[in-house]
Amino acid sequence: MLTTSEIKEKILNDVVFMGLRSAIGIIFILHGYSKIGNDGFASWLPSLGIPSEFQLLIAMAELIPGILLIIGVLSRISASVISIVMLGAIFHVKSAASITGEGGIELDLILLAVALVIIVVGPGRISLAHIIKKIPRYLH
Repeated sequence: MLTTSEIKEKILNDVVFMGLRSAIGIIFILHGYSKIGNDGFASWLPSLGIPSEFQLLIAMAELIPGILLIIGVLSRISASVISIVMLGAIFHVKSAASITGEGGIELDLILLAVALVIIVVGPGRISLAHIIKKIPRYLH
């Protein structure tokens, strides 16, 4: 039997997971949406050795997982895609030059850490995946 404090703790955990999912989801929706049709972003990609044709793929790799994280469906897969994007940003785009300052990777590290937490913990009980319950747990 659960005590009142244990019930409050479990509810608080679920609210925190929903908050983490929502925060990272909003960030990636905004970043992904800003890359769609942005000629400046497309013309910047070749300087990184990435073909400009990858613009839409990169934008969708941020936009779609962001949406899925907010609603709480396929959260682990979405967080995995975001982790790959963040590793690319840290090591390929910014070359992991410094943690702070110009070209610093502190925000990228925080976003990567949040994505890794979501991969490990899952979406929590305040999610569409938990409501549906037909989605296999490892895909939550």
